[in-house]
Amino acid sequence: MEIQRTGNKLAVLTQNITYYSTNASTLAKQYDSVPFESVHKEWLYAIPKEGMVLDVGAGSGRDARYLASKGLGVVAVEPATGIRELAQGYTVSNPIHWISDTLPELTEVFRLQTKFDLILLSAVWMHITPSSRERAFRKLSSLLKPNGTLIISLRHGNCADERTMYPVSADELAKFASQFGLTYRLLTPEKSNDELGRADVQWQTVLLTLPDNGTGAFPLIRNIVINDSKSSTYKIALLRTLLRIAEGHPGAIIEQTNEHVILPVGLVALYWLKLYKPLIDKFEMQQNSNSSRGLGFIKTDGWQQITAFSSDDFYIGAHYSDSATVKAIYRTLKDIASTVKNMPAKHTTLPGTDIGVFQVELNQTRKPKNDLLLDFEFLSSLGKFYVPVHIWDSLTQFSVWIEPTLINEWSSLMAGYGLNKQRPFTKVDYLNALRWEDPERSTSKIRKRVNELLTNEGVTCCWSGKRLKLSNYAIDHAFPFARWPNNDLWNLLPTKSSINASKSDKLPTGLKLSSSRELIVSWWKQGWQNNKTEFFSQANLALPNLKPNNTNFDDVFEAFALQRDRIKALQQLEDWR
Repeated sequence: MEIQRTGNKLAVLTQNITYYSTNASTLAKQYDSVPFESVHKEWLYAIPKEGMVLDVGAGSGRDARYLASKGLGVVAVEPATGIRELAQGYTVSNPIHWISDTLPELTEVFRLQTKFDLILLSAVWMHITPSSRERAFRKLSSLLKPNGTLIISLRHGNCADERTMYPVSADELAKFASQFGLTYRLLTPEKSNDELGRADVQWQTVLLTLPDNGTGAFPLIRNIVINDSKSSTYKIALLRTLLRIAEGHPGAIIEQTNEHVILPVGLVALYWLKLYKPLIDKFEMQQNSNSSRGLGFIKTDGWQQITAFSSDDFYIGAHYSDSATVKAIYRTLKDIASTVKNMPAKHTTLPGTDIGVFQVELNQTRKPKNDLLLDFEFLSSLGKFYVPVHIWDSLTQFSVWIEPTLINEWSSLMAGYGLNKQRPFTKVDYLNALRWEDPERSTSKIRKRVNELLTNEGVTCCWSGKRLKLSNYAIDHAFPFARWPNNDLWNLLPTKSSINASKSDKLPTGLKLSSSRELIVSWWKQGWQNNKTEFFSQANLALPNLKPNNTNFDDVFEAFALQRDRIKALQQLEDWR
């Protein structure tokens, strides 16, 4: 596409608006010559049966009139006076509310205090300067109702008149969808021809949706992430911690009532520790807006005693026997729990109220005397964390959309802090610092165990049943790490390198899993019979329907198979047979 450049966004906007006003009659006749059903045939099924519609860049009003004829309430936004006044001259059975407004601000639309079931941008996105698009997308997404749909058509091709148009891509919208918690679907992978017969113009249509499970929880989570005031990264950290537990630890629930899911405070503190450890000790990234104010959980007798440890040194089932280390880890988890209660949990409130979303109860406990095992019993002993059921369900169901939004917001917050600005951090640096544990490092323990067994007695591939060789084997995440980050012993299986490469990030089918049951259970018994405490501590917290004191490998497999079905239903991963 030919790009017409100008150093002044306002001048470009004014130039385009003037063009649409000056040529109003010609353009209106042109647009109205093609029926709505022809231009928008890919998404007719997505038109809501009732509700409110926002048509941004409504032009001649063709689309607004069609949608109004379906009984929908329509707000039509058009900044070009000439074409807007022509459109307003049409008689329609259902009134259309016309507004003069422009992207990215949409100031007048926001004054309506209305959310929309459908927002349409037809032949508009190419007029928005690339530097304004992220803000425009944020604004549009915040105007959607739960389950609301945003339709954006993308024009590809040269512009032969004085209007300014910029290159567009579906990939850009996919990135914005990930940032702001919307689902993304490209309805036209193959570009479609222009309905007006222009040979050098083609179109694509993108459908984006704000997910919801009917409880309003997802929009609440999204409001906390994107719109809530934040003087530190604490609120984002708490949500990401809870997301990790909801996604990866269905067995961690102490109790579930009609209103709340109750979690071990110690587990919340553990994942908080794992998130912040690299940010603070490795990358030294500022985490609040006041560089002179320290972080509440960084204490001399706690965190500062374990700076030499990495995030991967803290995991469920980990055992510590050095007295000084035990004391420091215990103190750190207690300090984190206190900070979580008094800061993000206290200040994360329902919109427009001072009612807290989360509740925390801390227990008075004594430091373990000689050793410390990070298991369900210990993590539960520190207290209880109450998550509303509808929030928990949304974290579980929508993790694939919530996680990228949390990461993007966290990296954006860090990029705005003074001390971070003084250092040469890039967007990639922030994203790397926010990664979960390194899967390569986290498989070192199992590799060491496999090497020992291969030297002394031999190991069988968990998927093929063939004997493995020391020089040619791989450690497979049964449930792919890229989509479900879990490095527990039960999820790491020795396999042939070729099989691991073929499986990649696919999810084994239920049939594949059941046919490999004997091989997998045999490996668990062979590999971890002498390390059952760690194995079962991890499995009992991560997998559904297991008791905290379970020590039965076959019960773990039953829960393993059930978790496979849960992941498939939630994430729709590609099958591996």
